[in-house]
Amino acid sequence: MTNRLDRAVDSARDHVLGPERAEITLVEYGSYDCPHCRAANARISEVREQLGERVRYVFRHRPITGSDIARRAADLVETAETPDEFWAAHVTLMTRSRTLTEDDLVAVREELRLDELPDSARRADAARERVGADIASSHASGVRFTPTFFINGLRYDGPWDEASFTDAMLGSLGFRVRSAALNFASWAPSTGVLLLLATLVSVILTNSAAGPAFADFWQTSFGLSLGDAAFRLSLLHWVNDALLTVFFLVVGLEIKREFTVGHLASRRSAALPVAAAMGGMAVPALIYVSVVPAGSWQIGWGVPMATDTAFAVALIAVMGARVPVELRIFLTAAAIVDDIGAIIVVAFFYSSKLAWLPLAGALAATGMLVLLNRSGVYRVTWYLIVGVVLWACVHAGGLHATLAGVLLAAFIPTRPPPDYRALVAQADAILTAEAAHGGEQFRHGPSAPALRELDAIHDRLESPADRLLRNVAPRSSYLVLPVFALANAGVVISAEVLGGHGRLMAAIVTGLAVGKPAGFLLASWAAVKLKAAEKPAAYSWRQLGGAGALAGIGFTMSLFIAGQAFAAPADFAAAKIAVFAASIVSALIGVAVLWTAPSQGAVERTTGVE
Repeated sequence: MTNRLDRAVDSARDHVLGPERAEITLVEYGSYDCPHCRAANARISEVREQLGERVRYVFRHRPITGSDIARRAADLVETAETPDEFWAAHVTLMTRSRTLTEDDLVAVREELRLDELPDSARRADAARERVGADIASSHASGVRFTPTFFINGLRYDGPWDEASFTDAMLGSLGFRVRSAALNFASWAPSTGVLLLLATLVSVILTNSAAGPAFADFWQTSFGLSLGDAAFRLSLLHWVNDALLTVFFLVVGLEIKREFTVGHLASRRSAALPVAAAMGGMAVPALIYVSVVPAGSWQIGWGVPMATDTAFAVALIAVMGARVPVELRIFLTAAAIVDDIGAIIVVAFFYSSKLAWLPLAGALAATGMLVLLNRSGVYRVTWYLIVGVVLWACVHAGGLHATLAGVLLAAFIPTRPPPDYRALVAQADAILTAEAAHGGEQFRHGPSAPALRELDAIHDRLESPADRLLRNVAPRSSYLVLPVFALANAGVVISAEVLGGHGRLMAAIVTGLAVGKPAGFLLASWAAVKLKAAEKPAAYSWRQLGGAGALAGIGFTMSLFIAGQAFAAPADFAAAKIAVFAASIVSALIGVAVLWTAPSQGAVERTTGVE
């Protein structure tokens, strides 16, 4: 959703208070029947008094959906002939009574003398048109509730008290940093851009004079010790075995969400992306084993199977409306299935020799997670504590420790959907009761019991799984994956590395750049032909092939599997270069196909299909 104002402020069509050249423009989308707009109205007055000519305030209508009186109030106030009349009527509607009533509308109608004007019908039509334009603007600006504020064109999502408003409008350093971070995070390709930058930094440092020191840094060992017992890993292993567990936890939570309420929840919606993903894993693996010679390289067949969701989705987002929404959903769902395949491959084919006693401990920890889930324990803290124990047992047992993240995600509970109406009524009752004590001595805010009740309501609005995913997913995208790329993407590009690894590199490049789109298309075509799946009419087979090409961007998971598959540094280096090359080729092919492909609607008009 957009966080920018859809149209610039225009004094000829907007209601404006303050000089046109003011350095700060505050736009509000509000409704006269909204109690929150009434509360915020007082804060706006305080801010205007403090900042004076530095701020320009603009009010745009966004009547509460389904409220007849709210829309009639907006239409009524728009019949004002002059700005002074409008603002006088505006203040009356906002402040005359506790909630908007028919008496308020009568009072404003008398103020505007509408019954005495001969052109009242014409002005009423013009008013409805102007309110409609504001409503359309609110939709285009991503407004979901009232009031919503925009400061210098960017949506403001902070609190409405005077200090917070002033801090935001004056642009303090803290607010600017926060806004820049949120704007970057809201930009769909941001994850891919950050991942690419981390990769470039790693490759540049590895091939510079600082290369040896950079490599030694990741081999720095640290850990925990208690008496004679110690647990130490290199920094590289902490990243790949511990930090990456956060990424696998997010993947597990996303998989769980997709199979419960997402795009894979029903057989009909899941059939095509599941088929495409399976073909996109099988064909690259077959190409790989058919190209590489028998020997130690054969174990690398899992490298070309993987898809890097961050890069693929980022490129699709950059192309905007050229890519149908349905195709984005298809590729995202297929990437989720691909992640499941990668997890299974790592678990069964890229784990070390098993130690059964620690694995028994992992089984006991998993049983504890099941018990917590079945007992209706919704505090995430307990799951995370058991998850740490599970991680230690899985690591000691010889399985890759990141699998603990997936197991943990499977048992973090979801909850039945909340009764929003009941919770809102409860919260409103608490706040109303607390507000009644606002003027009392020795009361400076909500009481502790009220805060605890509000916390309980807040906790109920989201399931533990959804809350954890919302909080952890950004950290995975903007911290874990870039650090992983920084630690693993560095490779010395030299003739020595390239020499003798031609077939290995050819197998990886061909598997990703050719095998992925071929597998996507063949498996999807077969599923549709056998009537096991149905292709949406919104995208063409050519566009599906373009999405398959983007799935050939292996990167993160391909590098991860390559690190498990190739023990020899030269083999691993060659595999990394091949993954980079294949990802670049796949990205170029995918973008070219999707950029030049006509929309399905255009194809149908050309062929006469309806």
